[in-house]
Amino acid sequence: MTDIVDVTKVPARQGRMIALNAGDMVDVVNTHGGQVVDTWAFSRDNPAEYMSMEHSHVLHYRLNFKPGDALCTDAWRTIMTFVEDTSPGIHDTLCPACCEPSYNIFYGHKGYHANCSDNLKGQFEKLGVPFHRVPTPWNLFMETIVENNNTLRDMPSTTKRGQYVRLRAEMDCYFAVSACPQDLIVINGEDGVPRDIELHVHRAKSST
Repeated sequence: MTDIVDVTKVPARQGRMIALNAGDMVDVVNTHGGQVVDTWAFSRDNPAEYMSMEHSHVLHYRLNFKPGDALCTDAWRTIMTFVEDTSPGIHDTLCPACCEPSYNIFYGHKGYHANCSDNLKGQFEKLGVPFHRVPTPWNLFMETIVENNNTLRDMPSTTKRGQYVRLRAEMDCYFAVSACPQDLIVINGEDGVPRDIELHVHRAKSST
């Protein structure tokens, strides 16, 4: 692996999408600690094919992933490999991305609220890539846990400043994240305040 060749800052409440080549690695860095990061990947040759939490669950027959695990698409192709994790290691795989209706339905919020679904859609539009759907994201650093084998419980993220998850692209893909804007419940750290994160991209030697 080479030195970092690209650092992308993702401001609080916003999203970013970058193109990765097969072999590239990306670190999703919790710059300040406590920030939940909705994470997606889409095949570059067919953006309708996406990294699927549901398929990856079945691939490993568990709800959570660990370093060394492959993450597959809805077509059962490996799109990313989970390489390294310096965080506490709790990353939700069940919750859909927040959206404008969810803030009203669950929290009674009136009017528009920034959300991860729109952040993803906006990145497709910005890059001019055809948009198909908002898949269930891999919610990095989000500590929504399953209690008593049945009940979901939201906890504040305990990820510390500078901790990260490292992923390797196994195919040419679009990699997208959203620094979750959720501020109506306490998931983004103990104070529930959204903060910026960074993407550190390590380009494979064959990349140009």
